[in-house]
Amino acid sequence: MHRVAPPAQKERPGKRALRPSRRRARTLGGALLVTLLSALLPGTGFLWSGRKSLGFLVLPPALTVIALAAWYAVRDPRAVLDLAFDPTRLQVAAVALGAGLVIWALIVLTTYFMVRPLPSRAIHTFVGTAFVGLLCAAVAAPVVVGARYAMVQADLVQTVFQDNTSATAPKNVTVKDPWAGRDRVNVLLLGGDGGVHREGVRTDTMILLSLDTRTGRTIMFSLPRNMMNAQFPADSPLHDLYPSGFGGYGDAGNWMLNAVYRMVPILHPGILGTSDNEGADALKLAIQGSLGVPVDYYVLVNLRGFRQIVDAMGGVTVNISSPIPVGGNTDLGILPDRYLQPGPDQRLDGMDALWYSRGRYGSDDYQRMERQRCMIDAIIDEAKPLNLLRRYQGLAEAGKKIIRTDIPSKLLPAFVDLAMEIKDASVTSVVFRSSEAFFPGDPDFAWMRQKVRAALKPPPDRPRDRGESRPSATASPTPTPGVPSEEADPGTAVEAKDTCGYHPETS
Repeated sequence: MHRVAPPAQKERPGKRALRPSRRRARTLGGALLVTLLSALLPGTGFLWSGRKSLGFLVLPPALTVIALAAWYAVRDPRAVLDLAFDPTRLQVAAVALGAGLVIWALIVLTTYFMVRPLPSRAIHTFVGTAFVGLLCAAVAAPVVVGARYAMVQADLVQTVFQDNTSATAPKNVTVKDPWAGRDRVNVLLLGGDGGVHREGVRTDTMILLSLDTRTGRTIMFSLPRNMMNAQFPADSPLHDLYPSGFGGYGDAGNWMLNAVYRMVPILHPGILGTSDNEGADALKLAIQGSLGVPVDYYVLVNLRGFRQIVDAMGGVTVNISSPIPVGGNTDLGILPDRYLQPGPDQRLDGMDALWYSRGRYGSDDYQRMERQRCMIDAIIDEAKPLNLLRRYQGLAEAGKKIIRTDIPSKLLPAFVDLAMEIKDASVTSVVFRSSEAFFPGDPDFAWMRQKVRAALKPPPDRPRDRGESRPSATASPTPTPGVPSEEADPGTAVEAKDTCGYHPETS
């Protein structure tokens, strides 16, 4: 006997059919669209699928994080720089990025499996899974790179810029007023062949960078390594020991300017007070006393590792007006291995850039000093944000090994801001080379200080800085466009672009 099914109940007028509590996409394309929406706004896929509790658990926090990140970056771009130079916050950010990536990926994967149509054909399963995998990989790649860069940056700041104790650090410096109310900040660039944390360094490269803190206008003062009788400021304890200048008995090489870094800590340990680099502090004072301007900070680069920096940047471009020796020793009669050949816009790798900067065979110190200033200008030109970002890990790794400085980490954002100004500002150079007016064996320091004051006067067409009066037409130095500084009068400011241009020798 067959049972008869009960008649279907008719839906009463005015009453809607009950919707299922869970919802799936009808097509693969719809599922992928919902998954993509959930990737952009985590939690929206849960809400669409009918899982409101889960959606409201995820979406509001996600929106809050996105809004806070946007507000943090937009309200004050400097805040991002502050983060970039705070190792603790960088490490926290790296961990947060990693954790956020894992949570986001779980949300995306869960959303797809919740909304995909069932049953599903094998090809649809393959396409859907591949799409979700590629989506996660596309987001994971930059996040992983960002987290890695954060850790690399934290390590760089901790290694180079933290825990530096200087006896000659500027006073009254704060994050809000990084230049202590002054219009210029002066940074001493040093190059030596010894390791930056080893004794025995001779600073054969000494260039004082004077930077206008408002405009970025930069003047480079190059001093010869063999300058004698370096002066110390009157209020320095070294002035009491050397009232007539740095000098004494024995080998004259121990009393040149490039020996101050090595000799003062040996002869007078602890004389300057608490310092983790007495040699650098002593050399800052020697150059301050000799030129008559304060020296705020120093940056020491191991020239043997300089090639690593250039290679990490992908090379530099310079003009070469005459052959430059690679290797060789004039005193010992050893010939160079080869020469860098003349030509405009020559692309140099790290090794050739090093010899461009230091090659001496058949040339004098002043030609080498000139090339060093041109190399600094080439590096400034090469330091494009995208280029630095692509090569940042290599640059940071090289920097940790070859750079030492007393610039505090809290001032790094201000220096980064200033560096952006320098790229668009004029750069001039002043070289102190042998002439009737200047002899490094017995320098006329009054003449040198007068040349420095003249070079630092702002050009007549620039607005005056605080308390400055407009100089006379003859007070400011007149650069000589298109003329290399070897031909310019010593002590005269010359535009670096013109100095470093292509000036082929004529027979």
